Amino acid sequence: MHCSRKAVCKNAASLRPPYVAVKALLFSCSEQPKYPDSVPFPLPIHLLIPLMKNTVRPAILGLLVGDALGVPAEFKSRETLKRQPVTGMTGFGTHNQPPGTWSDDGSLTLCLVDALCEGYDLGRIARSFTDWFYEKKWTPHGEVFDIGNTTLEAISRLKGGVQPDLAGGNDEQSNGNGSLMRILPLLFYIRDKPEAERFERTRQVSALTHAHIRSVLACFYYLEYARLILAGENILEAYAATNRLVQRRFAAMALAPGEVAAFDRILKGDIHTLAGHEIIGSGYVIHSLEASLWCVMTSSSYPEAVLKAVNLGEDTDTTGAITGGLAGLVFGMESIPEQWISQIARINEIEKLIHVFAASLSQNGDNAE
Repeated sequence: MHCSRKAVCKNAASLRPPYVAVKALLFSCSEQPKYPDSVPFPLPIHLLIPLMKNTVRPAILGLLVGDALGVPAEFKSRETLKRQPVTGMTGFGTHNQPPGTWSDDGSLTLCLVDALCEGYDLGRIARSFTDWFYEKKWTPHGEVFDIGNTTLEAISRLKGGVQPDLAGGNDEQSNGNGSLMRILPLLFYIRDKPEAERFERTRQVSALTHAHIRSVLACFYYLEYARLILAGENILEAYAATNRLVQRRFAAMALAPGEVAAFDRILKGDIHTLAGHEIIGSGYVIHSLEASLWCVMTSSSYPEAVLKAVNLGEDTDTTGAITGGLAGLVFGMESIPEQWISQIARINEIEKLIHVFAASLSQNGDNAE
């Protein structure tokens, strides 16, 4: 999809996620309970679970829907998709999978959610990833039909007993989007932690498959942007604030000039003003991060953002997933079409997992308040 250089949505400067902050909790505007000021905080567990679901659910389902929209079109060129654009949930196509099928992006995202339900343990997350590939855990239809080379090599190393945060590829060629595509659930566990801890946990979880500093920093940027969206910042305020935070971290880390330069188009602060033909839908982690930010900041709804992402072409499922998670947070559950959600493979099991994850977060005072 092409877009003029001034394609940023008219209301971008004021667009905020559909939540309002009540003390440190986030409520859906349509479901905001009328608690008196005297209600004690943290709230009881039976009240916290639905509140956490109001943020977790659109993020996870947003990611899965974006992934599933892109699966049938994976590897198609932008030119092909201009002639026959993706406009809704379809099936078969590239991988011959039925409508609503998510890929390795969704599988590893759900594996991370599943592992985090019992708290943060890098070894448990690593086992969840190996169980996906070897035992078909959290696959949509009992098979693994899509996996990147870097991820495959890392999972093989994890299975062989390598220390988890040393398993990922750490050369410059190992900067595909395979850790960025599945990092979002970590946000809900680390969002209230100090910055240094947020960065270290992000590094560890990325390094399970992608250990190069560029991939780690892309994951960190993505989660920091999402964290500010959760905190109620509008999409452009969050963008500017994330740039400031990340630039400070880059300076403190004394990064090689080439690593800083990789983020140049984002850190200039005007990624949303680029024309559509300047955004690339490849599997390179920087392209995927740029595309997700651009799609969200130039759209006014969840469907617009994810369809724009998928129709960039090439790595359509992953660009759709990375964009979809952010778009779910920005535009809210009510913006994700129910007819798309209802077609997602194993949707009932996924909804149960989201509930368990929300409950586990609600029991952790650091993340529930």
